[in-house]
Amino acid sequence: MTTAPPTPPDTDAAAFVAGLRRLKAWSGLSYRRLERRAAEAGHSLPYSTAATMLGRERLPREELVAAFVAACGIRGTEAEVWLDARTDIACGPPPVPVPADVTPASLSAVAAPARTTPRRTRWTLVAAAALVTALLGGASASGVFTDDEEVHETRTSVRL
Repeated sequence: MTTAPPTPPDTDAAAFVAGLRRLKAWSGLSYRRLERRAAEAGHSLPYSTAATMLGRERLPREELVAAFVAACGIRGTEAEVWLDARTDIACGPPPVPVPADVTPASLSAVAAPARTTPRRTRWTLVAAAALVTALLGGASASGVFTDDEEVHETRTSVRL
C-alpha cells in the first residue's frame, strides 16, 4: 500500500461499487482477511457479504461501506469521504438554486417533460377494487344473486 488509496466516485451506484472494488484491490486483502480486519475495527463484515456487495452494482448500505472502508485501512477523513460520496449518490443530486429574478410565471413557461408511458399506481388498483366491491354490494342488495323463489313472510311469536 505505497500508493494513495483510490477516491470514491460520486456519480452513480455502479461507479461507486467499482470504486470499492478498486479499494479492495489496493488493500491487497482477501475477503476473509477483510472480515477479520473489520472485526478488529469494531465492525461486522462477513466475507460473503463483502463478496456479494462487490459483485453487484447496487449501492450498499452505509454500515457496510463503513465496515469495508475500515477493513481496507481507510480511517478518519478519508473514510468520511467514502461515506459522504455514498450519501450523495443515495440522496441524489443537490437541488439547483433558483435565481432571485425568477418568478412563478417564468417557471410555468418551462414545461416538465411528458411521461412516455403511463404509470399505474397503487391508487388506481385501490379505486378499481372499490368500484368492483360497490357493484357487487349493490347487486347482492338488490337480490340479483338470490333464487327466484318467493319468500313468504311468516309471523311467529314466542309466548312464555
